[in-house]
This record gives sequence, C-alpha cells and structure tokens, in this order.
Amino acid sequence: MEGMIGILRLRIKKGIDLAVRDRTRGSSDPYVVATLGDDQRTKTKIVRDTLNPEWEQDLTLAIIDPKVPVKITVYDKDTFSHDDTMGIAYVDVNPYVECLQMGSDLHHLPVGTKLETVQPNEHNHLLEESYIIWNEDKLTQDMVLQLTDTESGAVEVQIEITLIENQRLITLKT
Repeated sequence: MEGMIGILRLRIKKGIDLAVRDRTRGSSDPYVVATLGDDQRTKTKIVRDTLNPEWEQDLTLAIIDPKVPVKITVYDKDTFSHDDTMGIAYVDVNPYVECLQMGSDLHHLPVGTKLETVQPNEHNHLLEESYIIWNEDKLTQDMVLQLTDTESGAVEVQIEITLIENQRLITLKT
C-alpha cells in the first residue's frame, strides 16, 4: 500500500457491560468492527448471547496517516434485520508515533520504562489514563475504551504497531 508508514494490530480482548439489544433474551450477540479511514475495515467473530464477550482476537490495519484515528464500533448481530450499533470508540495513533520519534534512544531504555501517560481526552475514549511502556523492543499499552452513543459498555484493547521507516521495521506493542 503506497504511503504506508506502519501496521497496526489491535487485540480486541473483551467487552464489558455492553448494552442489551436483543430485548426478548435480555442479551446481545456482539462483534467489533475496526476501521481506519474510508478504505480499511476488519472485524471480530460474533460471540452469542452475552453482554460481556471475550474475543481475544487480533485485527490488522495499515497506518497511512497517523492523524486518522482508529474507529472501533461494537454491533449486535441480527438474523432478520440490520445489525444494531452497540457503541463507538476512537483510538488516537499519534501518541505512538511521538514515542517512536525517540528513535534509537528507545533501545537504551530499561524494560518497563513509562514513555508517556495518555489521558482520556476528546481524541480518544479512554475510560482511565493509560501508559505507553517500553518493553524489550516494543511499546505496550493496554486500555479500556468507553463506548459512546450507547447507554453502557466498554471494550478492553491492546495495540501493537510495526512502524515502517526508511525500510526498517520497528515493532511496538501498545
């Protein structure tokens, strides 16, 4: 893909207290769709009859522009009608790119070094602050994203980014 600066892998871990969309059963059949820009879309499997699904599934997207956030949408699968939206959250890619600008200095840091504290703000839907941590040639970050446009719900996510820079790969797990 022309202009690609990196590969972003989202580990969609689980949903927490998602909204009921199948009222007759008091449950939902949730799945997650991750999009980046207008051209990239990938999704998880459907987990039936639960408001606390465990996906533990990786979704991969190509980073073209670090200013474009990743959109995470949770849906309820319906058999006889359109799937219902259960909530939306965004992940800002920019903090990872900023950390990578440290370049080769990263490799001299001890394992477990906190590189940046990411606060909940208008560019992301973090439920609480989260840390980008250096961990053996990787940046790691676990986060819980509060879903918007819904009455309840959050999604636990981990991000891994492989940055392509001057034909050199740098792996980050955030």
